[in-house]
Amino acid sequence: MAKKKIKKTVEQKKAAKKLKKEKEETVIQEIVNHYFYSKGLTLGQIKNNAKKKKIIYSRFTRPAKQLLELAGSVKKAKAAINKVAEWAKSRNLDYAIETVFKKWLELDRLKPKEVVKKPFYQGDPMVWSETKRKLYVIDKTGSWLEFAGKEEEIEWRIVK
Repeated sequence: MAKKKIKKTVEQKKAAKKLKKEKEETVIQEIVNHYFYSKGLTLGQIKNNAKKKKIIYSRFTRPAKQLLELAGSVKKAKAAINKVAEWAKSRNLDYAIETVFKKWLELDRLKPKEVVKKPFYQGDPMVWSETKRKLYVIDKTGSWLEFAGKEEEIEWRIVK
C-alpha cells in the first residue's frame, strides 16, 4: 500500500507541474498577444503571420516571461506595454517588448507627445505677435497681413 501512495504522489506532482507549466505558457501567450494587439494586429492576423513565418512567435516568449517577472502580474505587464505603445506611437517610433524593460524606470513619467494645432486662415498660416498682441496671416508672397476676420473663420490644423 505504501508503494501505491508514493507512486500516486509522484504522479500527482508531475500532473501539478504540467498544469503549472501550461498555465504559465498561457500567461506568457497572453502577454505576447497583447503586445501584438498594441501593434494593431488581431488574433487571426497573428496566427496567419506565424504560419507564414512573418512572425517568429517563439522570439517573443522569452522577453514576455522576463516582463512578467519584472512586472509581477499580467495586468501590470499589459499596462506597461500600453504605456510604452502609446508613447512610441505618438513619436512615430517602433517598439518591442524589450523597450518596456528599457523604459521601466521612467514608466510613470512617459507621456505621449502633445498634439500641436496651428491656426490657418483660408489655407494660409497665421502667427501670433506677442509685442503687438495681434494675429497675422502670412500670405503666399510672405507678407504679414493683420487678421481682421472672425475667430470662427480660423481653421486649426495638426502640423507635424
